[in-house]
Amino acid sequence: MALSRKRATQIKLVAFDVDGVLTEGGIFLGAAGNERIEFKRYDIQDGLGIHLLKTIGIKVAIVTGRESESVRLRAAELGIDDCVQDREARKLPAFKQLLRRHDIAIEDAAFVGDDVPDLGILRIVGLPVAVGNAVKEVKDECDVVLKRAGGQGAVREFVELLLKARREWTPAVERYVEQRSRAYLADEL
Repeated sequence: MALSRKRATQIKLVAFDVDGVLTEGGIFLGAAGNERIEFKRYDIQDGLGIHLLKTIGIKVAIVTGRESESVRLRAAELGIDDCVQDREARKLPAFKQLLRRHDIAIEDAAFVGDDVPDLGILRIVGLPVAVGNAVKEVKDECDVVLKRAGGQGAVREFVELLLKARREWTPAVERYVEQRSRAYLADEL
């Protein structure tokens, strides 16, 4: 799936849904005493992809229709710029507010979604993206439909597609490797 360099270099912010995009969509619910506990499984390669997006100066956001401590923890762990959790799933107003806060035009934003609650955002962003297992209504609205399913490397697939179109994939990977190697070598000396 090709993405033009011009369109790719226009993107200043990438936002992701959580359930079905950053995760497989399943939720493990439990309780410890009176405390509700929710677990989600995140793909580690997706996390590195998000890290690489941030290293080239693209802002990263989460916009989800559920509230979860798991999501807050993952967003903090990855240094995600904005984490919007709205249990009423009013994603579009929250997304527009986030764009205003960062002074980013809607056409300079990408959103990766999978289900009907994502349609409001997908219909207006400059680069609408669907994970491989998205519902038909979402795929029909998107310019990019990924091969991989949510929670199974779809985010990483998109990041590679975007950064390769921008001709920034290899430099970003090499910087990452160099930084990690330098830290290792410093520890050894």
